[in-house]
Amino acid sequence: MTSRERVLSAIGHRQPDRIPIDLSGHRSSGISAVAYPKLRAALGLPATPVRVYDPVQQLAIVDDDVLDRFGVDTIELGRGFCRDGKWWTEWTLPDGTPCLMPVWALPERMGVDWVLRAPSGRVMARMPEGSLHFDQVYWPFLDGEEDLSRIAGLYPEHMWTGVASPPGPSVSSPDELAAGARALRASTDRAILGLFGGNLLEMGQFYYRMDNFLVMLAGEPERAHRFLDALVEIHLANLKRFLAAVGDAIDIICFGDDLGAQNCPQISPRMYREFFKPRHAAMWAEAKRLAPVKVMLHCCGAVRQLLPDLIDAGLDAINPVQISGRGMEAEGLKRDFGGRLTFWGGGCDTQRVLPVATPDEVRAHVAAQCRALAPGGGFVFQQVHNILAGVPPENVIAMYEAVAEATV
Repeated sequence: MTSRERVLSAIGHRQPDRIPIDLSGHRSSGISAVAYPKLRAALGLPATPVRVYDPVQQLAIVDDDVLDRFGVDTIELGRGFCRDGKWWTEWTLPDGTPCLMPVWALPERMGVDWVLRAPSGRVMARMPEGSLHFDQVYWPFLDGEEDLSRIAGLYPEHMWTGVASPPGPSVSSPDELAAGARALRASTDRAILGLFGGNLLEMGQFYYRMDNFLVMLAGEPERAHRFLDALVEIHLANLKRFLAAVGDAIDIICFGDDLGAQNCPQISPRMYREFFKPRHAAMWAEAKRLAPVKVMLHCCGAVRQLLPDLIDAGLDAINPVQISGRGMEAEGLKRDFGGRLTFWGGGCDTQRVLPVATPDEVRAHVAAQCRALAPGGGFVFQQVHNILAGVPPENVIAMYEAVAEATV
């Protein structure tokens, strides 16, 4: 099988020739820019400039030699863009590692902290001294300035929609986006993931702040519905433009909405069904109508209670399958949902195993996860979320060796 065939076979619940692997195929399956040079050194690969793909989380662009070494079957659409040096500028990571940062997202010093500014000049994100990622510090509707007609216009003003990964502003027209997407598809047989977003619960939290939006859902449902209606109208228009440009070049479209906490969903199944399920269903059906794509949702946390409704809404794959969350054990998920949902993740616990275990313990853990999740397809290997800065490179290597050795 080609990599693309392998991934699509797994999503189609057909047993592929081996377990498909994702590394850096999207913004939650990557590796810290601090950890990446150490991994290259441990693999015996030459040092290369570290390019920061995601400025907020400070993730590295993973080079082709590493993707090839680990047998990675995925690639993110943004890898087809910003190949010229003009899109990168020198910066230094918090641990002192030199790197290249996108020119449109260069942090600046503010006292002992680093900040990212919106086009207006407003500080929208801050990285305190000692931290390795940025935090949102501006919420457009926090102080009662709610104006639903300004939602789209305020995208550049808050962190998660204002700090772009490649292609970012390197693309100025749908034609340029389409040309880059077609060129990437012609250059690789890896499955291509297109990052769309389409966040709902999270966008409420980005605009009002998490606490306020959760209170709004419970106490002012009509107001929440008005916000979500306006938001979905924007998402559907953006979805049409996005897939008109890249729909024939991508295989998976990635939506995002962190619905879970560590021990349970952030919202009840009833609240999910009232506020979010119909809107997810509308967006996911439209994506599939517009292009021959599979729909993946990035959704952290303990969301087992929501899976039946997510599946019913049209979801094909869920990521990152946070197996450390309550009720998210691999065996039970596969037993109860494995015939209807692809688990894109859950391959290695990044809370309690990958950072602290020995390489042999990592291998044993990964082998057990693969035995539970891989039979019959419906599984793409990915560790649970990004590989963080303190993870020993020997553990990362052990993780991918275990996947390569896994049999199903």
